[in-house]
Amino acid sequence: MVKKGLLLVGHGSKLPYNKELVEATGKLISRNYPEYIVKCGFMNMNNPSIEECMDEFRTEKIDALIVVPLFLAKGVHILKDIPAILGLAEGTNRGDFLLNGVSIPLLYADPIGSDPLLADLMVKNAEKVLSDL
Repeated sequence: MVKKGLLLVGHGSKLPYNKELVEATGKLISRNYPEYIVKCGFMNMNNPSIEECMDEFRTEKIDALIVVPLFLAKGVHILKDIPAILGLAEGTNRGDFLLNGVSIPLLYADPIGSDPLLADLMVKNAEKVLSDL
């Protein structure tokens, strides 16, 4: 069975928790969604970089590569920096990824944005801190 590649992109940080959070999220996706081969890459400060992960995907049997930023909102990294690294024209979310001489779809997903699940997480965190009173 051919799988989809999912490149989960984190910002990167000098603090280890950022990388650990992105990698833990990648492991959860891998475990819960076996149809994806998941790799984690970072904009800066952490390794592997986005470019290094894209090179790693060139050895995988995938029929599409989806780049999913683990960012809350659209900003300079989402709108300009990451598309430039991916070789996408600004404002586009589709391109081609060359894999063993064959072009497969390269898709760039939106950041998390406003989502009911995010609201539920914020209330969960508020209730947790309230329970410490």
